[in-house]
Amino acid sequence: MRRKGNLLFVPSGGLANRMRAIASAYTLTQKVDSSLQIVWFQDWALSAPFHSIFQPTELLNVREARGMDFLLYDRARKRNLWLPLLPQCLLYKHRIRERMVTPLKTQGFDFEAWAKGHQCYMSCYQVFGEFTNELYQQLFIPVKEVTDIVNRFRDLFTSHTIGLHIRRTDNSDSIEKSPTSLFIQKIKAEIEQHQDLSIFLATDDNRVKTELHQHFGHRIITATEEARRDSIPGIRGGLADMWALACTQKIYGSAGSSFSPMAAGIGGVPLEIVTINPT
Repeated sequence: MRRKGNLLFVPSGGLANRMRAIASAYTLTQKVDSSLQIVWFQDWALSAPFHSIFQPTELLNVREARGMDFLLYDRARKRNLWLPLLPQCLLYKHRIRERMVTPLKTQGFDFEAWAKGHQCYMSCYQVFGEFTNELYQQLFIPVKEVTDIVNRFRDLFTSHTIGLHIRRTDNSDSIEKSPTSLFIQKIKAEIEQHQDLSIFLATDDNRVKTELHQHFGHRIITATEEARRDSIPGIRGGLADMWALACTQKIYGSAGSSFSPMAAGIGGVPLEIVTINPT
């Protein structure tokens, strides 16, 4: 049976942001009986095709951006001279750009009424609407190259393995609010309770790896490669980190990052954000 509406959806941001946005769009279109078409653009935040990191699934219709997609469906912004804005205005009466999502959520906007029965365009990097964490495992199945890495990590896990996500580089919130010293305190407290403790470390900073190795030696399990967003192997490594974190017994995450909440959601794992000013 043909569905009455259609949503052309462009996820944006990094890996976790795109995953939660896609899960939101999928849930929305299921509720209003609309079809969902996802156009996947590569950029500085995530430079890898969707199908190089996730397996195809019947639940999602995802195509890699090509040709005219950049003129018609890309996010309109300064770097593309706002050119996609005109065709989007002509093609879609119902449009939501990524910067509109937070204000609309604050206003209690009815996304279902907006989408139901209409031809819609939306770009987004965040959650809107409600769904269970189990949906992530249904929508996103890593490719074999990723699961092989995860399995190698898991072979090193002990009977009590915690996960750390220590975000650095371009995330000022994590740098200022989640210093490495606080993670070290958490690890020492864990060791007092679990002598066989092992620690899976996901980080984008090799200096953090060195520091924690100096403190905790063989307990640290981490990737040897440098974390990168500008290559397929780099993105696969990041996804493997996420799935490995999801296999631990507790995750300590950094402030201002969606990566560890995503891992906790995938694995149903307790999450504690390590921060100077806990709420």
